[in-house]
Amino acid sequence: MQRLADSLYSLAITLWVGGLWAVGFIVAPSLFASLKDRVLAGELAGNLFGLIAWVGMACAAYLLGYLAVRRPGDLFKSWAFRLVVGMLVLTLAVHFGIQPILAQLKADALPLSVMESAVKSRFVAWHGAATGLYVLQSLLGAALVLLQGRGR
Repeated sequence: MQRLADSLYSLAITLWVGGLWAVGFIVAPSLFASLKDRVLAGELAGNLFGLIAWVGMACAAYLLGYLAVRRPGDLFKSWAFRLVVGMLVLTLAVHFGIQPILAQLKADALPLSVMESAVKSRFVAWHGAATGLYVLQSLLGAALVLLQGRGR
């Protein structure tokens, strides 16, 4: 059973961090480069960011449980624990904090697109904050992958 738990730990890191990097740095930019309709590209990218947020929450639950069982005495000193908690906090902040604000700004802009409306500057600011937190989360994920490669 221990080997299965260890394998699932590695797979959870791979799924979460790989998903973050694939969606944020490959798929989303490709959507905007390929689709002429930027609103559609934004909708698709937003759906994918929401999906990877839920994947991250599920992976974080497993990773934190695994670490709690494997490192009960020094859990809070563990870099892996700190990185997973940091990534989870950023995921929750963006998904449940910033994304609803962006959705409300889009709704407030109707019938115009948000980028053609009076709320454009607020949308750009919040979108920038979400992007910055996503990049930070991705960097923490890279650190987690590198740490995992060194044996936790």
